[in-house]
Amino acid sequence: MYEYITGKVAEATPTYAVIEAAGVGYMINISLKTFSDIEHAEDTLLYVHFIVREDQQTLFGFSTKIERELFRQLISVSGVGGNTARMILSTYSPRELQNIIATENAVLLKNVKGLGLKTAQKIIVELSGKMLEFAGDTELVVKRERNNVVYDEALAALAMLGFQKAATEKALTAIFKENPSLGVEDAIRAALKRL
Repeated sequence: MYEYITGKVAEATPTYAVIEAAGVGYMINISLKTFSDIEHAEDTLLYVHFIVREDQQTLFGFSTKIERELFRQLISVSGVGGNTARMILSTYSPRELQNIIATENAVLLKNVKGLGLKTAQKIIVELSGKMLEFAGDTELVVKRERNNVVYDEALAALAMLGFQKAATEKALTAIFKENPSLGVEDAIRAALKRL
């Protein structure tokens, strides 16, 4: 519904900010990372996510699109609400979170206040393939030693053959991790053996 709110920083605390835009003060829940980005700013732009429940309407704000997308991925996991996702993003930077999920380090993830081991494991299982979606952003880079052109061409070819995107991405990432110098044809052949 809302993409972003830009305006004057009327108040900024480690958990929320009040942004005045067009004469209206919006109370927006924020992470510690966003707080550190806006605490001394007079004006700011926050990318927002609006959650509507029966008993409340809540705005969550982020200083970067990648942080908002990670938030959205986290709340897509059953049992992870907005406040838990915000706590995870306050504890770990987007890059750290991506590395935790990529290395399946549930023990490190459960260090987040209020997050148990089972929920941490569930987050890792459900988001391990989805982290690849952020590969194009400079803030989160999936470890592909080979350039994106070869990867993207192989991905497109396998999609045309009818393979699912998530499974294909996972296979290609593993293949390029093992052998970063593969060409498109060899990458496709190797992926076909795994799919």
